[in-house]
Amino acid sequence: MNDDQTHAQAPEDDVSLIHYAVVIWRRRWLVLGMAVLISLTTFVVTISQPKVYDSTASLVIPKEGGRTGNLLGSLAVTSSLLQMPGLPSLTPNHDLVMNVLKSRTIAEAVVARFKLQERYRVQYPSDAIKVLRRATNIEATKTGVIFVTVEDLNPDTAAAIANFYVEQADRLVSRFSTSEAGRQYSFVTQQLAKAKVILQTAEDALRRFQEGNRAIVLQEQTRGAIEAAARLKGEIMAAEVQLQVMKGFATEANPEVLALRRRVEEMQRQLAQMEYGGGASRANNRDFTVPFSRVPEIGLELARLMRDVKIQETLVGLLAQQVEQTKISAADDTPVVQILDQAVPAVRPSKPRPGRNTLIAATVGLLLGVFVAFLIENIRPRLDEMRNA
Repeated sequence: MNDDQTHAQAPEDDVSLIHYAVVIWRRRWLVLGMAVLISLTTFVVTISQPKVYDSTASLVIPKEGGRTGNLLGSLAVTSSLLQMPGLPSLTPNHDLVMNVLKSRTIAEAVVARFKLQERYRVQYPSDAIKVLRRATNIEATKTGVIFVTVEDLNPDTAAAIANFYVEQADRLVSRFSTSEAGRQYSFVTQQLAKAKVILQTAEDALRRFQEGNRAIVLQEQTRGAIEAAARLKGEIMAAEVQLQVMKGFATEANPEVLALRRRVEEMQRQLAQMEYGGGASRANNRDFTVPFSRVPEIGLELARLMRDVKIQETLVGLLAQQVEQTKISAADDTPVVQILDQAVPAVRPSKPRPGRNTLIAATVGLLLGVFVAFLIENIRPRLDEMRNA
């Protein structure tokens, strides 16, 4: 029975398709007429619109280096945790540059520079900014290239505005970066001055203790453990200074901040192992680490004083290198963003597109004509019945 239904349904489908084709053929002039009418109307309207030209400028951002350089890079060299990630630089990321390009500051500069309030025939600067933003497209690719595309009725103006965008972005980001490098230089210099004062105090305390207790001498193994732990403590303190510096330009969720925090935590674990022992792991390094808890009571004060001096010596050495690096960064005049391609005036308009618009209109006209043809085909018998009645 199912086979009979299938065979019966196939002729019905064929009849329906033939019926549709007959209807379209019968109303072919209506269908074609609507398609031609809509196409011609669209073509005339399109070519009557003003021509719009667009120009694109592109820029890239160096991954490393730049005006502010690599801060606290000495830690990456002197630290015992060389496998940890390097410390961050202040080279601006793409999100920062994108936000600068889209900022109101640059938009206002563009409006003032090119007198867009008069050009767009608007009353207020805020209205000119809205029109400008609709005419501007700023996007970044996965490879890190940023494109700035501007539309205007004049191809020369479109190119000039696009180039002005990237020039202003370079100027603003450079100013921000230089200012940040200056603040970092001031902060690290203050930390260095404090560390030197503490170092002097620790050295004086150690000298007074040694003058009054000349008979107390630490074993070579204990002395080596103290110096190793003190150096590590100094590196931890220097890394914590870097975290303070990074608060000025990075959030807690920044990958470089997270990497540095993991680095500090790892160094703190090593320091705790040196000072208090670490079970099996310490047993494997018995010749290197001697827990301070096993230092004889009579030499405990000497050990603490020696440790304090070594900590501050390490911190002063690292901070001194950081000061030099921030000084170089603040004075560096390397461009922060680099222009990849200058915008050039377009030869052909980007809008309107008569060919594309006409093709779309023809397709819509055909579909609309077919719809009207079937609508008439269904309504006409009812109208005839009403007349006969």
